Amino acid sequence: MIRRLFVLAIAGSFAMACSGNGSSVPPGATGGGEKPADTTSAAPNAPESRAQNAGAPAAESSTTTAATTSTTSTTASPEAAVSAAKPVAPPPPEFREITIPAGEAMSVTLTTSVASDTSKVEDAVQGTLAKPIVVSGATVVPAGARVTGTVLEANQSGRVKGRASIAFRFNRLIVRDETHDIRTARITREAEASQREDLKKGGIGAGVGAIVGGVVGGGKGAVIGAGAGGAGAVLATKGNEIRLAVGTTVTTTLQDPVKVSVPQGEK
Repeated sequence: MIRRLFVLAIAGSFAMACSGNGSSVPPGATGGGEKPADTTSAAPNAPESRAQNAGAPAAESSTTTAATTSTTSTTASPEAAVSAAKPVAPPPPEFREITIPAGEAMSVTLTTSVASDTSKVEDAVQGTLAKPIVVSGATVVPAGARVTGTVLEANQSGRVKGRASIAFRFNRLIVRDETHDIRTARITREAEASQREDLKKGGIGAGVGAIVGGVVGGGKGAVIGAGAGGAGAVLATKGNEIRLAVGTTVTTTLQDPVKVSVPQGEK
């Protein structure tokens, strides 16, 4: 009996000692022989926790960047839609080269006037094609294409002899904003002869002068009368001038072949 009381007293003292240490379970008495949880094993994981917490701002930054990009894309999309709605310019046309043969006729309507009594050599002459130039069914040069040239001769009507005349030719052809050097046949216009009528008038004047001179002053007067009535009448007469006004159409021909670029499919 005394021994049991002694054992109980010792056990009570031990229990009180354990209670004073903050633990109500004696060492090794974890129930079922399990070891107590090691609370220090969680300590090494603390850096990982901090790393995860540190990674949170990066994730937020990525989310913000993605949101900004999405907003930018949404903002730019209407402009892209407008750009896509704009009509696309057609590709430039392809050209083929066609040769206008020598001898091809050209009808030209003058846009500058020329005249035997006002034009000078090397004066510019300009005009437009009155008819298109067609080769093998293709319109190589459309009507209205510009042509330019120069005056070669300008002879004013003379007294006694010499008829008025004008001559010119074209040396450039402008087609679809391209200038081509050309050489056309010489275009010449000459006044009709009127000297025969002038001579008849002069003869009548000479005859009348001779008669009057013979009656008034004999043979000497006849000579003077012939000079005054004959030659004087011819010198006083002047032939017609040649004048080609704006709108006059002239015809000529090409003297050399000309290569012209024509859009594919043009007829």
